[in-house]
Amino acid sequence: MIENESLGQRLAAGDRGALARLISWAENGDPRFASALAPVWARVGRAWRNGVTGPPGAGKSTLVNALAGALRGADKRVGILAVDPTSPFTGGALLGDRIRMEERSSDAGVFIRSMASRGSHGGLSRAAVDACDAMDIAGIDEILLETVGVGQAEFDVMSAVDTVVVVLCPGAGDGVQAMKAGILEVADVLVVNKSDVAGADRLVLDLEESVAARLGRAREAKGGWKAPVVAASAALGRNIDGLVGAIAAHRAHLERCGLARARRERRLEQVRRVMAQHLDDVLWGAGGVREAAERDLAAGVPPYDVASRLAARVLRGATESSRA
Repeated sequence: MIENESLGQRLAAGDRGALARLISWAENGDPRFASALAPVWARVGRAWRNGVTGPPGAGKSTLVNALAGALRGADKRVGILAVDPTSPFTGGALLGDRIRMEERSSDAGVFIRSMASRGSHGGLSRAAVDACDAMDIAGIDEILLETVGVGQAEFDVMSAVDTVVVVLCPGAGDGVQAMKAGILEVADVLVVNKSDVAGADRLVLDLEESVAARLGRAREAKGGWKAPVVAASAALGRNIDGLVGAIAAHRAHLERCGLARARRERRLEQVRRVMAQHLDDVLWGAGGVREAAERDLAAGVPPYDVASRLAARVLRGATESSRA
């Protein structure tokens, strides 16, 4: 316990080694992570958390790299967390952080880490939220959380960040796909990357029209915020400052319109997820549950009936124990 508290203090002092170790603990579900952060938890809440998401091939990693450069130019300490697909063989991230962001790896003001999604829906694992908390405590000013652009990721990222940046690019039907998937309702800032490519202007107009068409529902949910559409080219370094400005404008909007409430809701969601995981561990680990499930399945009982029956049994046992 003393060692854990010491590690937490080192983290609060900005120790990169402590940060790396704690993120590894978070990724592995090590209970020492929570005990290490407890003494320094009051420092959480200073960093601004940006989620960068969108379809594969939109150039998210290149944009994150360019955005990190712009933020460093403003003397901000930057943390980059790339949540990558999980390797089916090793459980590790398939894409290396320094392979994609080699330019930033030698900058002492940038911390880069890849994290495997471990099969969580949408690619945003619970460990990613913990990693953001650790970066926050370590004194990072701006966190860039890049998610896998598949499935539910665009929605999962909302619970972990302050500003959601959705990246699209012309020529791949991304605009129509985004509209169908509801990405526009997730986005706080929309970026048309590769703006030098044919079709970029058309995509910008399509997105602006779609945002305008959804103003009533989306703006009410976001406190009146209208997601701007930023045309940029990460590879060419074009209009990255425009993206920085759009993020800053969204931050100012949230600070005027109840940032504390939004962050409180995010923490409540985090509590719910952690409780769900603990309950799952307790239920599955209760005496004889796995064996009983195997027997019922072998007897031809449908899985949903097996689950309901066993959950009722465990909960009944917990109730009887509390009365004893």
